[in-house]
Amino acid sequence: MRSFLYVLSALAVMGLAFWAYHENYKTQAALAEVERLQDDIAENRETLSILKAEWAYLNRPDRLRDLADLNFERLELMPLAPEQFGRVEEIAYPAPPVPEALEPIPLSFKERQEP
Repeated sequence: MRSFLYVLSALAVMGLAFWAYHENYKTQAALAEVERLQDDIAENRETLSILKAEWAYLNRPDRLRDLADLNFERLELMPLAPEQFGRVEEIAYPAPPVPEALEPIPLSFKERQEP
């Protein structure tokens, strides 16, 4: 009976060692994936900062003004002036839709007679 318990214990230890071995490699693979993703994020952030700098450079007001002047015949763009802006109160918003009555409401004119 003791030998059976020794064999069973040895098999349990080998099974746990096998499980720990696989978990160790899964953990190392997950850490490598996290490191790769962090490198990708850092690269994408760097690319984004470069693109933002290029966008700011291309949208300089003096450059845009020169481009508008060069293409005036084709685009007919005028420079912005304060008189071109309106107030929010001047905007004509559409009227909200009026909901339809589901059932007609009977009105009695006898009750509403004026003296």
